[in-house]
Amino acid sequence: HNTLTDIITFDYSEGAKQLEGEIYISIDRVKENADKFKVPFQDELDRVIIHGVLHLIGYKDKKPADKALMRKKEEASLSLRK
Repeated sequence: HNTLTDIITFDYSEGAKQLEGEIYISIDRVKENADKFKVPFQDELDRVIIHGVLHLIGYKDKKPADKALMRKKEEASLSLRK
């Protein structure tokens, strides 16, 4: 990336039944985005964590259609919180 980001995900999985990777989150960027989008910090952090996990299970977000699907999956996951 040549831009600032809130999360970077590295997928080290080998095979369909193994999930292994690393997720790095910029807390400063999450705070900025929470303020920008006028959402609570915890909600934005949860969304970013879900976003990283979605990358680990194979979702992409470079194309507009992929990005829209990923956002839909994020929202569905967020709606499951108690």
